[in-house]
Amino acid sequence: MSDAQPSSSQEAPPATGALRKTQKVSQASRPTPLGIYDKARADGITGIEITAIALSALWLIGCFIFFVFVTQPPAVEGQGGLRFLMTMLAVFMPVAMIWVAATAARASRVMREESKRLQAAIDAIRHAYIAQQQSGGVTSGPSVSRKLDEIAAATRKTETALATFSTRREEPSRPAAPVTQKALSEEQPALALGTQSADMAPPLAHDDLIRALNFPETAEDEVGFAALRRAMKDRNAAQLIQAAQDILTLLSQDGIYMDDLNPDRARTDVWRSFGQGERGRAVAALGGIRDRSSLALTAGRMKQDPIFRDAAHHFLRRFDKLFADFEKVASDEEISAMADTRTSRAFMLLGRVAGTFD
Repeated sequence: MSDAQPSSSQEAPPATGALRKTQKVSQASRPTPLGIYDKARADGITGIEITAIALSALWLIGCFIFFVFVTQPPAVEGQGGLRFLMTMLAVFMPVAMIWVAATAARASRVMREESKRLQAAIDAIRHAYIAQQQSGGVTSGPSVSRKLDEIAAATRKTETALATFSTRREEPSRPAAPVTQKALSEEQPALALGTQSADMAPPLAHDDLIRALNFPETAEDEVGFAALRRAMKDRNAAQLIQAAQDILTLLSQDGIYMDDLNPDRARTDVWRSFGQGERGRAVAALGGIRDRSSLALTAGRMKQDPIFRDAAHHFLRRFDKLFADFEKVASDEEISAMADTRTSRAFMLLGRVAGTFD
């Protein structure tokens, strides 16, 4: 007996430790309360159910008193089943309506509670977002400015690329940047008595003019770019080149490229007649473009696009003026070479659409 007592006393501490461990596990498994974000707990019996039960009991007691203590008239023969059915409806239909109303009221209460919790959650998210924006606004300022600068630089590059002209289908853009009259005036300072350096420059060589009107073949065409730079120093040539550059860019938007056109060659004397002011049927051979799709697209663009129409007429006027001066001093070979340039092909196409050769 003496040996049994110590053994029982020695086993007590492990039992106490196991109990503490069980309590810790139960506390650890208990969920942390989330406040307004916690899931709403379903109440057992609320005031709505108590009211519905009281009304139902009151109605059933009233029905019981009515059918037990009130004398009922005798039933007509053959209508006992109908009378029983009407009695059941009279007794239980109001009870059913009471519980339908109770269910609707409880659902409305749950919806209001959920709406409050949702509104509180939205407000908390909004406050957190505002606080985050305010705390991160100072640090993100330089990065936002840097991003805006990068976007502005990319936009300028895109505008420069769109301003370049295109004459080849496989090369939709040219590396040569457009040269404006403003830039020319800045590069050519005014001399005494309003005379500009362009008036004092030597006349432009015919080979340079012809090569410039054909535009550089590729980005590596150094000879073509050199001729283009020399031609841009001549006022009349620069105006025609810029007008041709604009119209070639507009035509390329419709997929019309001068390298795809193969016009019929006109005789040199027809070109000379045009340079001397002849128009209409006498110079109809100059409209040697036979590509129906290009003619149709250009005619449609001429009717619908006022910007294209103004650019086309401006180009035709500049070409007429320059060729009238060029024809007086150019040889037949130089006129033939000029007729093969991309600028002259654009003139043939637009002149035929505009009715210059009609």
